[in-house]
Amino acid sequence: MESEEELLHEANDHVATLMLNRPQVHNAISMTMRRLLGEALDRIEEDDDIRVVILTGAGPSFCSGVDLKERRGMPEKEVRRLREKGPVNQMKIINLSKPVIAAVCGNALAGGCELALACDIRVASEDARFGLPETNLGIIPAGGGTQLLPRLVGDAQAREIIFTGRPIDAARAERIGLVNYVLPREKVMEKARELAGYMKDLSPTALKKAKEAVNRSREVGLVEGFAFEAQAYLTCIPTKDRIEALRAYSEKRRPIFTGE
Repeated sequence: MESEEELLHEANDHVATLMLNRPQVHNAISMTMRRLLGEALDRIEEDDDIRVVILTGAGPSFCSGVDLKERRGMPEKEVRRLREKGPVNQMKIINLSKPVIAAVCGNALAGGCELALACDIRVASEDARFGLPETNLGIIPAGGGTQLLPRLVGDAQAREIIFTGRPIDAARAERIGLVNYVLPREKVMEKARELAGYMKDLSPTALKKAKEAVNRSREVGLVEGFAFEAQAYLTCIPTKDRIEALRAYSEKRRPIFTGE
């Protein structure tokens, strides 16, 4: 992996891996890390060779949230400016035209939990913990937690997690639908790569349109959602990938998709 200060990034065989790299502070999000992650996501969006992304953390934890030591020294005006912008990187992950898999080992708390919530699929270690502890600090989750968590696990579960500020373990996270897979720590990246390896061989256009349609389902009623789904489907029909899929089916082989 190539190191760029607080973020490690690697691209291989259509899969990009981004690793938060401040293990000495459990990958607390500094302003530098925030910027580097945003820039990396922008580059990935423009890189047609990348079809799937894995987001993970170096060391014992996925991410413990924002760097509170740095934040305490920040003028209130600057904090307000950041919050008014909203959860920029979370929105970049959500709107990325490629699936994003969170490979979570150890703690995913506060802003770290919100990064994981923004991803499309979450693979967690058995010792992982997810939590939004902001109410213990006299604030609320403002990196998308109050909006993303209810959509993912339902209203009642989200209210308990947000209002109490208490973290939940991986087993409960899996039961309530926050996590797709729970595995021994040494198997987490293996599973994330397995999922990415499967998806990278699918049609990039189909993956993009499927993600757009699922995202839209959060925002609209069924009638408008069905209409959007139909248009997304029709976009795929004239593509070379769709023609290749039909040809491969008739020839009893796996299709080779190019994203065209």
